[in-house]
Amino acid sequence: MSTIPDERLFEHAARAKGKVVLITGAAKGIGKEVALRFADYGAKIVIGDLDSETGQQTTNEIKRAGGEAVFKKCNVVVWDDQVALFDLAISTFGAVDIVIANAGVAERGAFGNLRFDKDGKPVAPKMTTVEVNLVGLLYTVNLASHYLIQNYTPTPDSFKSLVLLGSMASWTGVPFGALYAATKHAVLGAMRSLWKDYESRGIRMAVIHPWFADTTIVPLAMKVILSGLPLAPVPRIAGAIFYAATDPDPNTNGSAWLLPDGGNVFLVPREEFKIGVYDLLEKRAISIINFSSNVRHYGGVTSDVVRYLGVPIMKMGVCAYAAKLAWERRDDIIAFVQNATHS
Repeated sequence: MSTIPDERLFEHAARAKGKVVLITGAAKGIGKEVALRFADYGAKIVIGDLDSETGQQTTNEIKRAGGEAVFKKCNVVVWDDQVALFDLAISTFGAVDIVIANAGVAERGAFGNLRFDKDGKPVAPKMTTVEVNLVGLLYTVNLASHYLIQNYTPTPDSFKSLVLLGSMASWTGVPFGALYAATKHAVLGAMRSLWKDYESRGIRMAVIHPWFADTTIVPLAMKVILSGLPLAPVPRIAGAIFYAATDPDPNTNGSAWLLPDGGNVFLVPREEFKIGVYDLLEKRAISIINFSSNVRHYGGVTSDVVRYLGVPIMKMGVCAYAAKLAWERRDDIIAFVQNATHS
């Protein structure tokens, strides 16, 4: 694990110039900071957010500073809204180069405390946190796989990046935040499952894992609980996102970028995910996958033999197997026949 000091977070800023950056949930907070930083370095910004007023204000702020930006109201849990956002990027700027799946919410509802209606029947828990943080993010990831390579002709200066917003909750539990922690664990799992496939298409992937930040996503009650503890600075989180998206080193593709407190950014290479229990589980998963693949392969071979050679071969096989059994049990069979003859 290596440290990325603040002065290095924008060392590849020249690569952002002219790139089209699509960011979900960028009306305020971390998303807004990311949009402003990319715009500072000459990127064209596409903002999607449910908050139309604040989203348009952020867009206008970028334009007043001489940048290019466009906004569209977007509910990330609505597939058609996200399709429209990506289509807007293509119709306005002709391409999408970097996607930041930033939209998210804190824990909604009280999962684990079952509620009942007036008739005494259990009431389903609110799943808003899962819908926004996981389903909405996976919509973004899926669309990115198509739109990032649309109208794309690789050049020495071109690149494609997809950055996901995880959390320190991707690595540990959060009291009173079971759904939030579950979604953030899932974000890391999704990246680990997809990065190699996306790499084959020329798309770089990363997940950013900040500690609690001073944004509106953190409920007031949680901020009170965290009083006295250092919060992750929003500009540093934005810098980590910027660095992860623009880093030209292929060896850091599929890595995690942690901000575990108020200090520096840490890079966790993908190889270090496999330490300890992760390594044990990975080896076991690989052995299961290999066994499953072999079963499917030989099962396919058997079905093909039956399909190509037909029933006669199967009959020959049955006869051969019966002859084999008869030979192995010949002594018993001879004894049986002798006894039958004597009687």
